[in-house]
Amino acid sequence: MKFLKKLKDEMVPEWSEAYMDYGGLKHLLKDINHRKVDIENQGSETGKIQHKNSIKLSNGKLFIPAEMGQNEKSFFEKKDNELEKVDRFYKDKVEDAKGEAAELAKQMEALIALRKKVKERGTKGDKAAASSKVTSPGRASSEAEEDQLDFKEEVDKFGEKIIKPTSSSSENRDPSLGEHGSTPSDVLECVKIQNTSDSPKSSVERLLLGNTVKECSFSQEELKEVEEKLKKAFVEFYHKLRRLNQYSFMNLSAFSVILEKYEKITSRKVMRSYMKIVDNSYIGSSDEVTGLLNKVEATIVKHFNSGRGDDIRLVRPERKREKHSIWFLSGFFCGFSVALIMAIVLIIKTRKLLDKEGATVYLDSIFPLYSFYGYIILHMLIGAANIYLWRCYRINYSFILGFKPGTELDHKEVFLLASGLAVLVLTACLVQLHIRMDSRIQEHETFVELVPLGLLIGLVLICLCPFNIIYRSSRFFLIRSLFRSMCAPLYKVNMIDFFLSDQLTSQTQAIRSFVYYICYYSWGKSSTGRKMCQVSDVYIVFYYISAAIPYWIRFFQVLNVHHDLYISLSVVYSVEELNVQCIRRLMEEKEMKHGFNGFTYFSMLLSVVFQSTFRLKKKMTWKVWALVSSGVAALANISWDIRMDWGLLQMKSRNFLLRDKLLLHHKTVYYIAMILEVLLRFVWLQVVLSFDMRPLRGKVITSTFASLEILRRGIWNFFRLENEHLNNVGEYRAFKSLPLPFITDEDKVGKNE
Repeated sequence: MKFLKKLKDEMVPEWSEAYMDYGGLKHLLKDINHRKVDIENQGSETGKIQHKNSIKLSNGKLFIPAEMGQNEKSFFEKKDNELEKVDRFYKDKVEDAKGEAAELAKQMEALIALRKKVKERGTKGDKAAASSKVTSPGRASSEAEEDQLDFKEEVDKFGEKIIKPTSSSSENRDPSLGEHGSTPSDVLECVKIQNTSDSPKSSVERLLLGNTVKECSFSQEELKEVEEKLKKAFVEFYHKLRRLNQYSFMNLSAFSVILEKYEKITSRKVMRSYMKIVDNSYIGSSDEVTGLLNKVEATIVKHFNSGRGDDIRLVRPERKREKHSIWFLSGFFCGFSVALIMAIVLIIKTRKLLDKEGATVYLDSIFPLYSFYGYIILHMLIGAANIYLWRCYRINYSFILGFKPGTELDHKEVFLLASGLAVLVLTACLVQLHIRMDSRIQEHETFVELVPLGLLIGLVLICLCPFNIIYRSSRFFLIRSLFRSMCAPLYKVNMIDFFLSDQLTSQTQAIRSFVYYICYYSWGKSSTGRKMCQVSDVYIVFYYISAAIPYWIRFFQVLNVHHDLYISLSVVYSVEELNVQCIRRLMEEKEMKHGFNGFTYFSMLLSVVFQSTFRLKKKMTWKVWALVSSGVAALANISWDIRMDWGLLQMKSRNFLLRDKLLLHHKTVYYIAMILEVLLRFVWLQVVLSFDMRPLRGKVITSTFASLEILRRGIWNFFRLENEHLNNVGEYRAFKSLPLPFITDEDKVGKNE
């Protein structure tokens, strides 16, 4: 593997600009090589001799010979600048890590104190039960002193493991004491616990009462909650240190490899001399990150050890292995699906089902049952394409969307699931059509009618299956996110919740098909055997509601999020920030964008209601309302999507009407995407104006435009995460900032100031 490819594979995507510009230096080496070849071709003896000189250190700096060409001087100047850049970045990150380690040390000290208090409270009952026995004052005093000594020793051992004291005041105090005092009570008097519970009750309390901190209750449940949050913080910090250590190793390797290539081209001996400069720099000589890694790992194993080796896997997660069976099964399912589609088309054509009135009615009645799966499969295929493109352009989608490292699905796995589902659906459809249209076996028609329902129940059971099969972690992650989205604003919302809800807004037709499922298998059957859902009042009511649900969810999510999350939703903020309403910020800060974002989804909600009403009532009044509301909603959403979600249409950008930083090399793609965004946002015109599209049948038209909306969402997905990724790159933000469980008095004073 070439080193440049290895460097790109190993680098932290959000830190890409902070790495040594190996590609740029390699390009300068090519210029040097071309210059050397030209000189040798001209037969210049001077050119042959000058490359035999060596470059040595002089007063700690590299001595550059006077006869060196301009290309070589440019090479060393750039290399010096790159060394200064990576050295400065590494030093800044190490300082941040040391500060974070000090904060974690305080948190750990408070946790140890809390453990002691919970243990003492748990043993009070036993002591009370033994109160009938006389205990001498001397013995009680010795027991208290023993407990206090145990706490001192545990804090002292932890302090040695995680970080050494840096303040001068710590030299004068007893090293066995905690930072805030010598007993658990002294430590806990100076801290409070953040109310980070994710239950609906806690969310309402924080929303209405502003209750973000609470006193220690010293219960086992509270201790377990604190331990879990602090454990996650330690694990995240450990991963950050590992990537920082990897950053140091890859940059040092890059300097070594590029100097080796320089020696090979110019025949100058420079590598040993220059690497002394690199080794004497901060990035080459500092071992603080390695020390912190060892201390944090030991702390996790000792203080959060579950006894099953789980913690070792947490701090050192294994990489996902490439499985060739995935490609084989994907290809098999894909080919099988194509064959099934051809078989269905042949049955419809050979038996002329579209020309028979009874067959046409039947096809219209079962079409929504199977189109429901079609929309889902199409969305999964586009999602697989999104993941493939994100990986190609090194967009860290797993971090942005909050997937647990090592559990995110790649494009091959999503494609496998989509193709497998397509085989099941197409097989069920083919069997149902064959039996329904074959007069010899129509006695089985009653059972065949239940095939779509059985397929739906089977898929639901697979999604809820507790066994570790068919990507259980991803299934449960999706279910939890869907549940939080549906319960908005009672739960705090993350980037994945927003992202999933946006996908649902493009699946309104699938949601309506699901409502049709309920009607088809309940009250929708008449005495003649035909389905009467379209004339059912109950169905019409649910037809209204179902299309508006995704926009209603999305609107409530907007009300429950801090405005800065629109700039970078990948960071997990503190509880105080997460629960500030956009509407309140609109009133307090007079920033219209918070209210405008809520308006975009509320306008879409109204437009869906008016469009649905017009399609059912067919009256001019509803047509006017549908046109006005849909036009306003489309313009508002186009403006928000392109300007805010994609970050384009920047007037002062060096790329005309785009943004300064672009991942795609061809700018034309961005202009095409904006044009498609406008066009596909106005597909609702066909619903309201009823364009004459004779070759297509009614439900086919609906499905076509529903598929175009899913395609538009796929385009939106790529550019939305590209913009998010570039925002993270600009801030070098590659790790989540998890809220810590304890708040000290110093923290509260700092916030008030």
